[in-house]
Amino acid sequence: MLAAIINAGFAITGTWPMRTELGGGFRAGVNSLASSIVLVCRKREATNKVCSRKDFLRQLRNELIESIEKLQSASIAPVDMMQSAIGPGISVYSRYDHVIEADGSEMSVRTALQIINQELDAFFGGQSEGLDAESRFAVELFVQAGFDELDFGTADVLARAKNTSVAKVADTGAIISGRGKVRLAKREEMEDRKAGDNSTWINLQRLAFAMEREGIRGCAKLVMESYCSNDVLKNLSYHMYQLAEEKHLSSEAGVYNNLVISWNDILAAAEELRSQQPEQMNLLEV
Repeated sequence: MLAAIINAGFAITGTWPMRTELGGGFRAGVNSLASSIVLVCRKREATNKVCSRKDFLRQLRNELIESIEKLQSASIAPVDMMQSAIGPGISVYSRYDHVIEADGSEMSVRTALQIINQELDAFFGGQSEGLDAESRFAVELFVQAGFDELDFGTADVLARAKNTSVAKVADTGAIISGRGKVRLAKREEMEDRKAGDNSTWINLQRLAFAMEREGIRGCAKLVMESYCSNDVLKNLSYHMYQLAEEKHLSSEAGVYNNLVISWNDILAAAEELRSQQPEQMNLLEV
């Protein structure tokens, strides 16, 4: 469809994600789209402009990052993020009559979409680099094994690469270590973690567990108690959705997708709780 639009002489200048799907339409364990993605097209002037692959990548990275950050700030569902990012990404490609590969051939729309997807992966992966060491190790453990066991030696190498140790992360409750094996703790196994734990991973998993059991109000209570940045938690939700999708863990991906969709409602509920308990919150802030 995109190739037909471009071949017809149009440039795709942007994307409008529109929340058109009813919440009741979601099925358990299925990541149904939450939005309809409208492509914005404009007639392209016949200037015969040509761009090299190198220049295409440079422009794409400059423009795509800003666009993704805007989509994140609007709490676009992770399941819709790739479709939403098509517009800002393909707009760079479609403003030229030809994008030329290093071997002199013309870049196809399919290749452009693959590059956009790779840049999207790199963006979310880069956001996780700002996490605390224990959370970065937990994310890497998920990449390597999901919630399955990993040999202690392999896990130890991963932990050292993130400037932490298996024992230190085990003390936070994020992982279970014993008998030469290491695995991520399941959410229900973290239930007794204290509020205000500085680990972004722990806070995110507690939020996900609260969403499953108590809904928005339960999450709002945790947001009030958390010392983690709300933006950092939301960004990690996007990244974890992406990683779960890559591992074909649709149920796990759905947990993070639902969390992001409800993010603004969670913050609003937390603000309402704060207004109802001003004295208690002032003491907490001190």
